[in-house]
Amino acid sequence: MSISSLIQTPSAPAIPTGTFTRSLVNRSVATAREVLDALKVTLPSHAYWSPENWEQADQTMDEVRDVMLGWDVTDFGSGRFRQIGRMLFTLRNGKARDMRYPKPYAEKLLIEPEGQRSPMHYHRSKREDIINRGGGNVIIILHPVDADGLPARGTMTAQVDGVRRDLHAGDPIRLQPGESLSIPPKTFHQFWAEEGTGVRVGSERYTLSGEISSICDDWTDNVFIDEWACRFPPITEDEPRTCYLCHEYPGERK
Repeated sequence: MSISSLIQTPSAPAIPTGTFTRSLVNRSVATAREVLDALKVTLPSHAYWSPENWEQADQTMDEVRDVMLGWDVTDFGSGRFRQIGRMLFTLRNGKARDMRYPKPYAEKLLIEPEGQRSPMHYHRSKREDIINRGGGNVIIILHPVDADGLPARGTMTAQVDGVRRDLHAGDPIRLQPGESLSIPPKTFHQFWAEEGTGVRVGSERYTLSGEISSICDDWTDNVFIDEWACRFPPITEDEPRTCYLCHEYPGERK
């Protein structure tokens, strides 16, 4: 049994199963747009671009490509997207040691079907605030990192909208719409939309979380418990793409 499965994560295969497909990515982006429409959230115009638009894009779009703004859909290599996955849109970001992109901050939207999570993980350097932007409640669990690089037990503190909370590691923290939690670097965390609280879109309920953070480097800054977990798993191409994901844009990324 994986360590993550002991911390409220469904078990996952050690090897991707091939179920993370282009058709799943296409459906996920379409669903995310529907959820954002239902919550009256408008995205930048390039969120609606076709592949052909991106293939014709000139250097004016370099920042979008180079700091990886835009759509982001992943199953983290689990082969079980509905249980272990994410649908995101990155609105802004900087790039360390690149003065063309000097922003020291990043912002994302996370479109969360109830019950879907990421694997338990921490960030080496990123500090982030998770903000419940609406729909339903968000549940978050935190653990310090122990000397072996695993989730520690014992007591800890958390900051919810600037108010200190004393808690035991692993205790669930419930964020209602409008509330936020600050997560320091080197803090294991996992969060998800609380079942039965989200806004219904189609046959499922969804919550919208926001993330405000220091620069986000998803290539090198994530540390997952499980060896199978990866940030950008391969996609099985079973149908044409309807959009490019943030790590797929055509043209050279500097």
